[in-house]
Amino acid sequence: MKNNLFFVFTCTVLMVACNSSQQMTKYVKGNFDKQGHRGCRGVMPENTIPAMIKALGYGVTTLEMDICISKDRKVFLSHEPFFNHEITTLPNGKYIEEGKERSYNMFTMDYDSISKYDVGLKPNPRFPKQEKIKATKPLLSEVFLAVNNAMMTRKRPFPYYNIEAKTLPETDGVFHPAPSEFVELLIAVIKDNHMEKQVIIQSFDFRVLQYLHKHYPTMATAMLIEPADKRSFRKQLTDLGFNPTIYSPGFELVTKSLVDDCHTKNIRIIPWTVNDKTKINSLKALGVDGLISDYPDLLND
Repeated sequence: MKNNLFFVFTCTVLMVACNSSQQMTKYVKGNFDKQGHRGCRGVMPENTIPAMIKALGYGVTTLEMDICISKDRKVFLSHEPFFNHEITTLPNGKYIEEGKERSYNMFTMDYDSISKYDVGLKPNPRFPKQEKIKATKPLLSEVFLAVNNAMMTRKRPFPYYNIEAKTLPETDGVFHPAPSEFVELLIAVIKDNHMEKQVIIQSFDFRVLQYLHKHYPTMATAMLIEPADKRSFRKQLTDLGFNPTIYSPGFELVTKSLVDDCHTKNIRIIPWTVNDKTKINSLKALGVDGLISDYPDLLND
């Protein structure tokens, strides 16, 4: 019986690995990439397992998410490295005051303590349609497992994971480890779950992407660009030092010439975060390779 179970498990891992390799080939060739921002933040609590599973039902090709690091070096989903007052309920049932949220620094907390805070029940004033359910910040490994289990009953390719590494030079050692340690912790989880072919690592922090390019050159990367960034596209690439897999600017920055410049360099362009159907259609007409949305159902034709 044990031998049979081992055989089944081994075959399953091999099937997922083969499927992942085929998907990355198709991805690079240019299928339109429908990305659910933080899962599907418009309708479910952000960066939670329920948000990721819900997004699968909208037909996303990629699950977009953010990760942070706990004191005991666990890799978990969260947009901020502290408990955001807009979405958090304390273990005692009370809410966090806005002025005190940064004192709830998760880089100073073990993951077991982090998992006692709820991030799904408090109404989010910016997303009134968001379903309110009990939810916690999950480990990245738990997300991989939950999505794989959910996909077993769906007759479609497994999704990609667009994972943002949340680092800033001024908060090294305060809210997160330095980029080298951050990346190594993230890569370890990716490798342990055999997800190398299904993951794109994105960041605003060029140090993260540069470390990846040097030490893990086969990993897909996405360069995130703020709308306030006044550098030219050429200057941004020069500062980065290599061509990333994806150029991911705020949607306000996208022009036809920018799309053409990306394609000339064999870089995919996938803007964020677009929640208006008219704007989605106009960006598609410009030739973008995908879009990131809080409402990924809007990305369907």
